[in-house]
Amino acid sequence: MMKQARTLLSRSLCDHSKSLFEERVKASTLRGFASWSSSSTPGRGFSDAPKPSGRLFAPYSIFKGKAALSVEPVLPSFTEIDSGNLRIDRRGSLMMTFMPAIGERKYDWEKKQKFALSPTEVGSLISMGSKDSSEFFHDPSMKSSNAGQVRKSLSIKPHADGSGYFISLSVNNGILKTNDYFVVPVTKAEFAVMKTAFSFALPHIMGWNRLTGQGNTEALPPRNVTHLKTDPQLELEWDK
Repeated sequence: MMKQARTLLSRSLCDHSKSLFEERVKASTLRGFASWSSSSTPGRGFSDAPKPSGRLFAPYSIFKGKAALSVEPVLPSFTEIDSGNLRIDRRGSLMMTFMPAIGERKYDWEKKQKFALSPTEVGSLISMGSKDSSEFFHDPSMKSSNAGQVRKSLSIKPHADGSGYFISLSVNNGILKTNDYFVVPVTKAEFAVMKTAFSFALPHIMGWNRLTGQGNTEALPPRNVTHLKTDPQLELEWDK
C-alpha cells in the first residue's frame, strides 16, 4: 500500500514538473515570437535601426561570359514648392548598367554603359510573355539640332527554345566615333526575378509610395546637372 502511494506521488510530481516545463517552453516561445513580430512589423524594429549616412547599394546583377548586367532603382527627387508641399523634380527610373568582360569573371567598369528604363518602359518589360520582344530607343538630343549624334538601343528578345531572353544594348556615339555592343543572355528564372523586382520598384520610382505614407516625406533637393539638357529621367543615364 505504501509502495503504491509512493508510486502515485512520484507520478503526480513528475506530471506537475512536466506541466511546468511545458508552460515555461510555451511562454518562452511566445516571448520569442512576440519579439520577432515586433522587429519585423513595418514601422517598428528594423525602421528603428540607425539609418546609413550614405547611399544604399542593392543591385541585381547577372554575370555572363561576354558581359554583365546590373539593375537597380533610381528614386525620384522632390522639391518643396509652397506650404510644405512637394513636387517631383526628377522622375525615377530603373537603371540598367552593362559592362564588357575582360577576362574570366572580370568586367571593365570604366567601359560601362547605362540605360534608364522609364515607368512606361518598365511596364512593357513586366508585361512581356515568353515569346514577346521589346525594343527601346533613347536619344539625349532628340528634337534638337544634335539629334542622332548619340543613340542607345535596348533590345529584349526570347531564346528560340523559350529558355530565356537575350538582353542587348547598342550605343552609337557619333561624337566620339565609337560603337559599343553588349549581349547578356538571361535565363527564365533570372528574368522572372527582374519582372518581380521591377513590379515592386515601379510605384517607388513613380513616387507613389509617398502618397501612401510608405516613404520618407522629406523634400529632397534636386541634383545640379548642368552638362546635359535633356529629359530629366535620362540625365543619370548619360552621365558617365
